[in-house]
Amino acid sequence: MYIAFFAYFAILLAVGLLTHRKNTSESDFVMGARSMNFWVTALSAHSSDMSAWLFMGLPGAVFFLGVPQGWIAIGLVFGMFLNWKFIAPKLRQMTEEMNSVTLPTFFEQVFKDKSGVIRLLSVVMNCFFLTVYLTAGIVAIGIITEALFGIDYVVGILVMMPILMTYVLVGGYVTVGWVDFFQGIFLLIAIIIVPLLAYLQIGGVDAIEITARTKNLYLSLIPTNNPTAGLCVFLYGLGWGLGYFGQPHIITKFMGISSVSEIRKSMWVGMSWQIIVLTCAVMVGVVGIAFFPLGLPNRELVFVEMVQQLFTPFVGAFLLCGVIAANISTTDSQILVVSSMISEDLFKGLLPDREGILLKVSRISVIVVSVISTTAALMIPHVAIMSIVEYAWCGLGGTFGPVVLAALFSKRVNRYGAISGIVIGGLLTAFWPFVSDDLAAFCIIPIIPAFITSTFVIHFVSYLKRH
Repeated sequence: MYIAFFAYFAILLAVGLLTHRKNTSESDFVMGARSMNFWVTALSAHSSDMSAWLFMGLPGAVFFLGVPQGWIAIGLVFGMFLNWKFIAPKLRQMTEEMNSVTLPTFFEQVFKDKSGVIRLLSVVMNCFFLTVYLTAGIVAIGIITEALFGIDYVVGILVMMPILMTYVLVGGYVTVGWVDFFQGIFLLIAIIIVPLLAYLQIGGVDAIEITARTKNLYLSLIPTNNPTAGLCVFLYGLGWGLGYFGQPHIITKFMGISSVSEIRKSMWVGMSWQIIVLTCAVMVGVVGIAFFPLGLPNRELVFVEMVQQLFTPFVGAFLLCGVIAANISTTDSQILVVSSMISEDLFKGLLPDREGILLKVSRISVIVVSVISTTAALMIPHVAIMSIVEYAWCGLGGTFGPVVLAALFSKRVNRYGAISGIVIGGLLTAFWPFVSDDLAAFCIIPIIPAFITSTFVIHFVSYLKRH
């Protein structure tokens, strides 16, 4: 198991070092000179989206609560499709025309804000929610390595973070893209093989139906006797789908593709990948109902327990690295996004870009962001990972999703509306979980009210301040 663990991450580091390209400017480091092909863009964008939730959260929910939890996957597919169809082409074209490599700079230019308020506010909000997201991901890495391999929580983090930080430092955007591409392929293989082999052992569909009946679990998307539960899961999936419009570590991948004409091909590759992995993740939970008829102490370990029973320790450990890989493919992109905002949006106006000063600032920012997040993760080893990820996802989606849509599709929105929308969306998502206990019974997650309110405020304030 230890050999498999270190072999996987040695391969990961090798991929990073072999695919790196010398960066001569800060723009090359944070955007790769917009040179990525459609294959890498597709898998990089989608694997950046899937954290350990793909292997743990979704299969565990289906295993414990039944197929209606599949609405979450449907919401994600629908949201990402809209992202590719409407956001990707215009964002790629407009950011190149404006020479923008980060979202805060893009907002500043679109809304003609010479005060710097939009840029600074966007950086602060992005860094806050992304750091929360990033810290949760690093915590998950430590917990998973400890649970799967018996490696101490602290040791697991301290072994993997330097590897991750090394290839981000060396190659920047291009290397992160290629590493995520490799991990996307690995995730696809792992999530297909495991439920297929488990299904062959349980005796077919009949075994699943019999066990599900004894546990009162629904095997259809709509629970006929409990429509309220179905509505709850539908709203939950809708909330996750809305979040895609404001995730900087995902939508910045659209900005780095080599040409707008390549986006359609990239979309079909990426969407095919997402549909397959999410379907297989749901199937892990469905097959797990019969594979573990007596249940499990921890439902989120259904994939892990399957692997450990189906494979030898070496093969099993190598496949289980996919769970860690899912987190890393999100974490490396988030580190790069935060560091690029620090260098591009905070320091670019203060420092002349002589002799690659901004490139050095970007690399230093990678180290600083990694150290801060790692330190925070080491201090909070028992955090509820999935709830923190949901908090950060809703925060980014509710804060920036409406502004991204306004920037791309509305000519009437001005800087006053954009600033107001960012503030309202950010505050609502940041504080909603602490003041809405009663509303939780109605399955209203923060991003839904934040997205609706922010959209209204953006257009209303823009109308009031139209002159």
